[in-house]
Amino acid sequence: MFIKHKDLKNRHLIHGRPRIVLFGAGKIGRSFIGQLFSRGGYEVVFVDVFQPVIDELNKRHQYNVVIKSDRDEVMIIKNVRGVLATDEKAVISEIANADILAVSIGQQGLPSAIPLIAKGLLQRRKISGDLPLDIIIAENLRNAADFFRAELKKFLPVDYPVDKLVGLVETSIGKMVPIMLKKDIEADILQVFAEPYNNLILDKKAFKNPIPVIEGLSPKENMKAWVDRKLFIHNLGHATTAYLGFKFNPDFVFLYEALAVNEIKSKVRDTMLQAADILLKKYPDEFTLEALTEHTDDLIFRFQNRALGDTIYRVGCDLKRKLGADDRLAGAIRLALELNMPYDKILEAYIAGCSFKATDEMGNRLQDDIDFSEKFEKYGIDWVLSEIGRLEVEKIRN
Repeated sequence: MFIKHKDLKNRHLIHGRPRIVLFGAGKIGRSFIGQLFSRGGYEVVFVDVFQPVIDELNKRHQYNVVIKSDRDEVMIIKNVRGVLATDEKAVISEIANADILAVSIGQQGLPSAIPLIAKGLLQRRKISGDLPLDIIIAENLRNAADFFRAELKKFLPVDYPVDKLVGLVETSIGKMVPIMLKKDIEADILQVFAEPYNNLILDKKAFKNPIPVIEGLSPKENMKAWVDRKLFIHNLGHATTAYLGFKFNPDFVFLYEALAVNEIKSKVRDTMLQAADILLKKYPDEFTLEALTEHTDDLIFRFQNRALGDTIYRVGCDLKRKLGADDRLAGAIRLALELNMPYDKILEAYIAGCSFKATDEMGNRLQDDIDFSEKFEKYGIDWVLSEIGRLEVEKIRN
């Protein structure tokens, strides 16, 4: 069952191509991580709990990624197969014999995946000695490597050298996935939609093995700077569009409707550029004003992609998290205060978020958001700033 050879670096000479084991055959897994590595010459082995997708992957060994823009473009992703996550023996074998591992299952799925990964690492050491394994953590999770390391250690012997044998590679995922209607999924269970953007930023310093040379991978020296760029420009701009859009017209449904209004588009851009100025002061050796301005304009262009079908409700909801202390808006304000930088435009977006009451297509809101709105109406903006944003109200007032 296991390939028993000490030098797994040359395993692709046996398999014909290097192999990535990818936990998660969802939208990001298939449209982004799997697609990049397949096109880069890897065999992609998906591990997932959803048997219909696994069965179909093993039947076809390929699937379509539809790039949604002004006109559709279809990419055929080949050299793929699947393993059911509940087949522990098979999953451990795949991990033990992988060239690289990736995880894209969402934070809720990690508690079930990490123990399996630990077992795979132990089996790998038995058959291959101290050959490291890099794990690409393709999750929107702050301090992902620290979290992953702590969780892995719970399931590994005390003397297992995690820091020597496991490369925990954080990423910054900026790819947005278009909405798929029920009819699209029913037409082809493996088909997935994607936007044209195809760049995966990851932590260069975290790799234990040579970094794969694949088009679309962008290793960075200072990963924290790039994670902050995603949070304080991309996520901030996304939320700002939703909050200012709802404030301007509560009947707007889609993000592109809000950005069709020049007043909103201009305010969103100014807010993102104010955040860019803060990042530039924080990371002067990592960014330039020209590059951050170009990134801002590219994001606004991408936000307007009608094929994404992104709603103001989806982008703006979950207020306690998105207005929270370490998140996109309050986090940027806090950084501005630390660096003595202006933040008035970001604060305006934050305050607009406090009154956000957009609903989904059924007219519903998250219960947590309803509770938030009730408390905001009762206690006011100072309560949000101090209790949700963990900001010092007196500093904000001054």
